[in-house]
Amino acid sequence: MAVAPPPEIVENWTLPDGSAATLRPIRASDMELERAFVRNLSPQSRFKRFMGELRELSPERLHAFTHPDHAREAAYVVIRSTPGGEEEIAVARFTIGGDGESCEFAITVADAWQGRGVAGRLMRALVRDARLRGLKRMEGYVLGTNARMLEFVRKLGFRTEFDPDDPAVRVVRLDLQDGARA
Repeated sequence: MAVAPPPEIVENWTLPDGSAATLRPIRASDMELERAFVRNLSPQSRFKRFMGELRELSPERLHAFTHPDHAREAAYVVIRSTPGGEEEIAVARFTIGGDGESCEFAITVADAWQGRGVAGRLMRALVRDARLRGLKRMEGYVLGTNARMLEFVRKLGFRTEFDPDDPAVRVVRLDLQDGARA
């Protein structure tokens, strides 16, 4: 399947506290913002995102996260303007599977911004990108103990199944072609 060029989804938002933010594709110049974002996540948020202990991104992983291969990946950040400069408050990405029809997503929101609508808006942009590329399915892997994330994706229309390879993990799937909610 030929993959369309990546869309350039950019949105200017007003956050619940009244501050301005921009959703945009991640850039190579975002390396320090991404490093600080992961470093400032609580240990629980890092564990839920990376499904294991992680203190900081390796230089290789940081480079991969901020230099996506646009032919097979999408990565978006939400950047908030502050008096001290820019601050990354959320990131979401997907990687297109080998079948060329599905993608695997991941999303992380800074602890201070969880439960404030940022994740839903970011996830809808990620789904819109996947649909614009003609992908048919989006899936992700969520720890079974991450009830908040499981409820979040359920509200977006994802189905949840047990991972046959790991009973501690749930596979969440959204059919992108059937008009599902997200």
